[in-house]
Amino acid sequence: MEKPALLKEKQTVAAKSKPLWLRRFNDWFHLWIGIAAGIPVIIISLTGCILVFEREIVEMTRAWWDVEVAAHGEQLPPSVIRTKVLEQLPDMKIRRLWYYGEGKPVKISPDNSDSLIFANPYTGKVLALEDHEDIFEFIDEGHRNLWFPSKIGKQVVGWSTAIFLLLTITGVVLWWPKNWNTRELKQAFTIKWTAKFKRVNYDLHNVLGFYSLSFALIMAFTGLMMSFRFVHKSVLELLGTKQDEQKVFVVQPGPKLVPATIEGKVDLVWKLVTTEIGEFNRGEISIHFPSEDSKSIYACTDMYLGTWRELNFDLNTLALLSTSHAKLAHDTTANWMRRSNLSLHVGSFGGLFTKWLFFFASLICGTLPVTGFYIWWGKWRKQNKSKK
Repeated sequence: MEKPALLKEKQTVAAKSKPLWLRRFNDWFHLWIGIAAGIPVIIISLTGCILVFEREIVEMTRAWWDVEVAAHGEQLPPSVIRTKVLEQLPDMKIRRLWYYGEGKPVKISPDNSDSLIFANPYTGKVLALEDHEDIFEFIDEGHRNLWFPSKIGKQVVGWSTAIFLLLTITGVVLWWPKNWNTRELKQAFTIKWTAKFKRVNYDLHNVLGFYSLSFALIMAFTGLMMSFRFVHKSVLELLGTKQDEQKVFVVQPGPKLVPATIEGKVDLVWKLVTTEIGEFNRGEISIHFPSEDSKSIYACTDMYLGTWRELNFDLNTLALLSTSHAKLAHDTTANWMRRSNLSLHVGSFGGLFTKWLFFFASLICGTLPVTGFYIWWGKWRKQNKSKK
């Protein structure tokens, strides 16, 4: 029979061996998988930085974006704007209009052109004709597909995002102080700017990586929901989503008097949404003239802090249909997640303040593979010198 002291020693060694094995695997994974996924992570992160402020940058670079509000202050209804624009651009097939609100233009996406038309909402005058594939379209392609064909690129981005999510977890294990004393806590939470470059680089990787952790997790998780259908579906099911109703029914009756023409119906829907149905930012609305086989009129409202509310109106009665989104206050958690995933991904849910936070977090994420590689490179060179 073994002595108690010897038995205790063996138990201590066994207890230490398992964490040591796990630690080595964690280190290996963070290093080599991090290097393998480094370039995709850099591209995804840096393009994401720019896309966070896409709308603000675009608006600042368009000299014609701010439109003088007419004396009467009322914007023209969709049918009138369409008529006036077609007088200037007769070859365009116009169904989709996007009002940006008071003092802003209307964006029109023609069905038969890759160009976008911007018009004055008070006069119908065409302000600009722009190619849909601008610099931000190029950046977005890099962010979503790494400029590969969509079928391949989406998979590469999706799995790179999944790897990055795991790297953040292994990074926390590496960052975690062994002893929570004053010296190690200071090293874990602050950057020693007066040190040599090697130490500063180490601090930039560890400390900034920790501070960006929560934002990185949100961006990666919401990115996975966009990349993989099974992740999106699983999350919504966990949040209590219900199966889509096959039968479409009326949730709110239409007005008593309904115009006979499609133009009149679309104009009335536009008026109802901007004056009664919309809750937030009523002036910004996207509305579509129905296609030939459509049984409803589509509108999108409540475009506020990165979320929105889609509405469908019966083509004959203009009754609000069950295929529409519920009001935000009445919606389920699953539907809120579905509608808010983009705003959580880019940080627009809290306005400019959270956008700036996500901008810097994304920028930091883009530097982590670089600073991490330099840490490995320094250790590798040191080991090679010691062998000589």
